Amino acid sequence: MLLPSLEDGITLLDVEGDRGVPILQSLVLDHLLLHDGPAFWIDANGHATTATLTQIAPSQRLLNRIHVARGFTAYQHYGASCDLPTAVNKSIQMSTTDAGPAGRQPSRDEDTSSHTPALIVAPAVDAQYRADDTLGETHAKTLQARTLARLVTYAEGYDIPVLVTRNERNEFTESIATVADHHLECEQTRMGPRVVGEDFETLVYPVDDGAYYQTTFAYWRQLLAARATQVGVEPTTPAPSTPTPKGVGTGVTADGETVSATANPLLDAWTATGTGGR
Repeated sequence: MLLPSLEDGITLLDVEGDRGVPILQSLVLDHLLLHDGPAFWIDANGHATTATLTQIAPSQRLLNRIHVARGFTAYQHYGASCDLPTAVNKSIQMSTTDAGPAGRQPSRDEDTSSHTPALIVAPAVDAQYRADDTLGETHAKTLQARTLARLVTYAEGYDIPVLVTRNERNEFTESIATVADHHLECEQTRMGPRVVGEDFETLVYPVDDGAYYQTTFAYWRQLLAARATQVGVEPTTPAPSTPTPKGVGTGVTADGETVSATANPLLDAWTATGTGGR
């Protein structure tokens, strides 16, 4: 097993040298292969991109389980975090209603475990608060702290992992490390990415011919395909040269804009509708 498992609580992933999009997405997809339920992704700086997800996902059905909202400003990002419970409830209602006879409402006792979140993802959780020129430093830190507090609440309330990353390690982002229950570090080596955590360390990168995997999309694709086979999911992802299927990647941004697959990800999203009074 070359990918660490994600434990309940806040997990901070720090990646050496770049934004770490492939490793972040691989951890998300690997978790979804092992657990039922959707992932809710509060995106910043374009980490949830169809271009990479469709290359490494072993099955397109996994992408249907990822709900994305985008925050292009600090207030939009905070708004998306505030509106996440509403998106979760809507997802549960739609899924349980679709699973039963037309017009039937789900009962109180109906099992919704497969529709409640399996994972929450918030990459570059500091990015918009640092970049928003309309916020003073104190206000930016306060708004970021409120977002982190909500993520902690969701991790505890849903009993699930919350995976976050940060753009930089400095005083501004120290609060992210402070709230994290777990810490993963990924460094690039000549043999491939090496991930180190409290109970995990990447030591080998073997393949059948005695060579080593490299830090490429092929690496992540083969790794996740092996995981899919292990858990009984038949890999269906086309080769990278195959065009992305029509319709994959249509969604709604945090400000309500409909977007296409070429720039923004996945099949659906939730819309942040204001942040006043929160």
